[in-house]
Amino acid sequence: MELEFVRAALKLASRPEVDRLIFVSDTPLATSDLRGRPIKRKLVYAVTSEQLAQQLAGRKFAAVVIPPYGYSRVEKVRVALVACQSEGLVKDGDTVLALAGHDRFLDTLVRVRMGADDEEDRVQVNALALPEEFSSQVVEQIIHVALEIGAQGYEGHPIGTIFVIGDATAVMERSRQITLNPFQGMSESDRNVMDPTIREALKTFAVLDGAYVIREDGVVLTAGRYLQGGSDEVRLPMGLGARHRAAAAMTVGRRCVGVTVSQTTGTVRVFKDGEIVLELRQTARRM
Repeated sequence: MELEFVRAALKLASRPEVDRLIFVSDTPLATSDLRGRPIKRKLVYAVTSEQLAQQLAGRKFAAVVIPPYGYSRVEKVRVALVACQSEGLVKDGDTVLALAGHDRFLDTLVRVRMGADDEEDRVQVNALALPEEFSSQVVEQIIHVALEIGAQGYEGHPIGTIFVIGDATAVMERSRQITLNPFQGMSESDRNVMDPTIREALKTFAVLDGAYVIREDGVVLTAGRYLQGGSDEVRLPMGLGARHRAAAAMTVGRRCVGVTVSQTTGTVRVFKDGEIVLELRQTARRM
């Protein structure tokens, strides 16, 4: 049944109105499944292993890496789309099919019209609409770090945190330091989130109270920052606490985005202009 489902998805992806097929799985398609189907140029693999992504790239396939954690099928598609946008593999106006499932079993096909606001398009990642000075790869890396924090916590204990990216001067003016800044004294080249070592440090220092402030180009300015944006400016769903309100308020009227990790559930939310523009819920946490 699964093989028939996959073949039906490949047939749909072969239609001229479909621009991309995102295959969210660590088990690549068999050569026989692709033979005779002119979709290799449309196909993008979303895998959880950097080594596998490199192997696929060596075979001339497009591939992006997503975190290997227990998120729902639709959330996996959202993360994959963010990664594809970061790499310039999808753009506004594209019609995308995304095939996902659990482990090796693929059972979900999602259609997305990038840049569309129609309710029928179930996954909206283009709502980020980042200002031109932003590096989309920086935002993607922060989202990945946030997903890891939400899934793993710190030494087996759940933790929450905030990342504010962009408009750093304004953010620093509307915040104050409440703990020692572990990044103080480091050169800018040594504290960029594109460096895997710094991303590991972000996960470690997430136990500190306060928020991270990160420049558009990925340079970490500080950790342990108390955000002083007016929470009365935002209207959020019930159940979201002070961390989410602070992150949302900081993005009102500023060219920045906020990324939060819920300590209670591990859910990752991205805020822009005071509103939630991306929400990634977990189905399981590794605690």
